[in-house]
Amino acid sequence: MVHSQYADITIPEVSIFEYLFADIDAADLDKVAIIDGMSGAETTYRSLIAQVEGFAGALAVRGVDVGTVMGLLCPNVPAFATVFHGMLRAGATATTLNSLYTPAEIANQLRDAGATWLVTVSPLLEGAKIAAAEVGIPDDRLIVLDGAEGHPNLMQLLQEGNPAPHVEFDPLTHLAVLPYSSGTTGKPKGVQLTHHNLVANVHQTSLLIGLSSSDRVLAVLPFFHIYGMTVLLNLAVKQRAGLVTMPKFDLPEFLRIIAEHRTSWVFIAPPIAVALAKHPLVDQFDMSPVKVIFSGAAPLDGHLAEAVAKRLDCVVAQGFGMTETSPVVCSIPEERTDIDRSSIGLLLPNTEGRIVDTETGQDVEVPENGQSEPGEFWVRGPQVMKGYLNRPEDTAEMLDSDGWLRTGDIATMTAQGEFFIVDRLKELIKYKGYQVAPAVLEAVLLENPVVADAAVVGSLDADGQEVPKAFVVLQPGAEADEQTIIDHVAERVAPHEKVRVVEFIEVIPKSSSGKILRKDLRAM
Repeated sequence: MVHSQYADITIPEVSIFEYLFADIDAADLDKVAIIDGMSGAETTYRSLIAQVEGFAGALAVRGVDVGTVMGLLCPNVPAFATVFHGMLRAGATATTLNSLYTPAEIANQLRDAGATWLVTVSPLLEGAKIAAAEVGIPDDRLIVLDGAEGHPNLMQLLQEGNPAPHVEFDPLTHLAVLPYSSGTTGKPKGVQLTHHNLVANVHQTSLLIGLSSSDRVLAVLPFFHIYGMTVLLNLAVKQRAGLVTMPKFDLPEFLRIIAEHRTSWVFIAPPIAVALAKHPLVDQFDMSPVKVIFSGAAPLDGHLAEAVAKRLDCVVAQGFGMTETSPVVCSIPEERTDIDRSSIGLLLPNTEGRIVDTETGQDVEVPENGQSEPGEFWVRGPQVMKGYLNRPEDTAEMLDSDGWLRTGDIATMTAQGEFFIVDRLKELIKYKGYQVAPAVLEAVLLENPVVADAAVVGSLDADGQEVPKAFVVLQPGAEADEQTIIDHVAERVAPHEKVRVVEFIEVIPKSSSGKILRKDLRAM
């Protein structure tokens, strides 16, 4: 067991609204808080706070109170910040939904979370109406932010001028958000995160992710995902930076927004790093504003990080987190050039970590030099969830009685406190008794200049034995056959790690947060 190298800090025991906005300097009120990356429209901190309080007031007069659960189905637009924090300011619990969900998936989450309201936008209204009807949410509780006949809209609610309500709750125990774990390795579960969890993680993260009020932050990673919610939305607001929203990833628009809005911090997932390292379009835009590229949501290979850093002449860093940890556990401070870029960095303040042998349950010994043997990464700290909603057995499986959370990730660590994610516990491939990590092979595949993207899963051969199979996307105009790819990997890995089968496909399926959907690849 190791404790963070950073001294413990005092976590304020307040609501997330109070933490973010109560101490704002008068000089910051007229600073730009949010910029719509598509239209250029700007919202100041003064206006944002007034909108949050006005939306909370409109909800309160309609009966929303402490304990009300509200669904939020919305892409990254400036209004997301208003309604998300307005819900929390009113004492409600927000369950954020993936914008790509089908009506059935929306209904399942609303039902499981116990949501009695839903907030959305007109492009997503068709699916939202079907889901709302299925779970019994009436039209007057289905808010369409940009307006739709028969439903309340944001402008109407704000124009009512209702004052924000007086609400009382314990921030240590009251649920702020109910995001749902991604479901890439199982059925989605409601993750209970309190106001204290959110406050703690922003407070912890601010010491390692050095955003300042002079920065502009590109927000393409979805706010409905805990990474976007905490590290982009809440951290940027707390640091009084300017947040530039982008509703979905599109490479030309992404590059245009960086160049035109001069974004200094760009938070990404590894698939975007691949494009930044390899796509010819990048050279057509001015990337000089970029100071830091910060990757999360999935492991970023060190060679890929170096390629992006060299091409854009910027710092590339990464961190590690989970929905269940609000999400950040580890991060590479951008100024620490001595830290291996393939690592996930150092534990945040107030955080403890362990590497546990999956066979013996004992802590793995950490050598004086080099990395330890791999084991499951366990963590403990104030950012760890309260538990899964209405799932005591799943909670007990994830959280032990001493507050240690089993991440399900296989990791190693060094005596200097750096952690390295090897792979997911459930995604390791067992080849003739050897453990093969897909992430290692994916990194090797991406070193090949003809490979635009790649993913590796376990596949059964003719004898029913599991072997590593690579799904490969080639660069436009590039050519390669199966044997060329197999040979490329074989030259760079141990014999048991070799890729045995290759399939060329058009695109690697990924979640909105950038995780490879291996279950979809296995189904293929």
